[in-house]
Amino acid sequence: MRARPRHRFRRLGLPLLLVLTGAAFVGARLAAPPRDAGAPPRDPGAPPGTSGDVRAGIGAAALEAPPLTGEEIRRILSLGPLPDVPPPDPTNRVADDPRAATLGHRLFFERALSQTGTVSCAFCHDPSMAFTDGVAVAAGIGGLDRHTPTVQNVAWHRWFFWDGRADTLWGQALDPLEDPLEHGFDRISVLRVVRDDPVLRGNYEEVFGPLPDLDRPGIPRAARPKRPKPAGDHRDPRVIAWDAMAADDRREISAAYANIGKALAAYQRRLRSGESPFDRFARALRDGDAAGLSALSPAARRGLALFIGDAGCRNCHSGVLLSDSEFHSTGVPPLGGGPLRDPGRFRGVERLRAGEFTASGPFSDDPDGPRAALSRGVVHDPSLWGAFRTPSLRGVAGTAPYMHEGQFETLREVLRHYNTLEGAVLPSHHQETVLRPLHLTDDRLEDLIAFLESLTGEPPPAAWREAPDPE
Repeated sequence: MRARPRHRFRRLGLPLLLVLTGAAFVGARLAAPPRDAGAPPRDPGAPPGTSGDVRAGIGAAALEAPPLTGEEIRRILSLGPLPDVPPPDPTNRVADDPRAATLGHRLFFERALSQTGTVSCAFCHDPSMAFTDGVAVAAGIGGLDRHTPTVQNVAWHRWFFWDGRADTLWGQALDPLEDPLEHGFDRISVLRVVRDDPVLRGNYEEVFGPLPDLDRPGIPRAARPKRPKPAGDHRDPRVIAWDAMAADDRREISAAYANIGKALAAYQRRLRSGESPFDRFARALRDGDAAGLSALSPAARRGLALFIGDAGCRNCHSGVLLSDSEFHSTGVPPLGGGPLRDPGRFRGVERLRAGEFTASGPFSDDPDGPRAALSRGVVHDPSLWGAFRTPSLRGVAGTAPYMHEGQFETLREVLRHYNTLEGAVLPSHHQETVLRPLHLTDDRLEDLIAFLESLTGEPPPAAWREAPDPE
């Protein structure tokens, strides 16, 4: 394992953790008015499968608070448990093909897919560190300026990268390979690596058929298109070589390169985290299993009450991913201090529209589907300047540091920010209208931390976390 310095570079690559962007919302309290002694009547609004007796037990014994109402139960169940199978991805016809996942597994750990031969996807997404790198901002072959997100449970995401500039998991997987500061590679060189490795080539052709003929006239040794601003590189000889290629050759190379991304995505879809204590609690609540409610400690249960109630966290951290998959500016000061400099989603929309490997693009397997339609309708609005994607809170206790530049090293620092908003820096042209300090006591903040810690389950299966054996 390589040594990991505490990088303080700035990051331009993959996305992660606007933890508790919804923490400034104020919602309804979890506690319902006390009921009379004796067996409680069944709440007509309680979800199917939850009995009045179980709900009474939750109120008196599990949450150490008055019984839950049907609405409160619905709020909890909307957060979990995480389904066993991720939603389908029609834009990637091999998304759930085990052969594609096997190829993607090998590609994920392949260091030859970089200009220096030293950087793989696993370099920044280290399986031993919850598929992150444990530093504030990432570094590939150069220094970057955003924090590395985890790729656990990434199959549930709607947008990718902190700025949402990709709308497909397979498109996200391709961007770092050609980023000058991440892998620094190019799509023709990627295909040459696959062609020249017998195992990779065999895996690829089993799924996708023959690779393009890379030795025919008109195919340069290395080439890639010019990248969108601000990483313009029109003087790069690889960009010049790409522009000199015939249009049909460029399309054939790009189609094969898209297959590389689709295989990587098929692998990453397998990186589902195991059941967390909160998932076990939610499952017991759903199934009417009073004994199973002990999966959460009393502190975590009080934190859950805050999360769905007074702290209002679920307004942004909603659904089984515990993220609304939207973009917010939450006042977190830049890593180096001073005013906000990263345009975030505002630039992300520009890059999404210019993207090649998108849900509606020429290499999508569902270019007219609902995901493509939603992306085509995205508005490019100045209010998005400085906004970043709400990260998932699943496994959050193991993915420090936090926020898009890794500004906070602990969950306590994150909660302190939202509790006081001291030192908050917001765009002058737009502010989150619901961003208000919480003013919670230290005890209540500790309960919230206990709940956040309960969102971490077992890592994905060991077979997917380890580099595949050479063959």
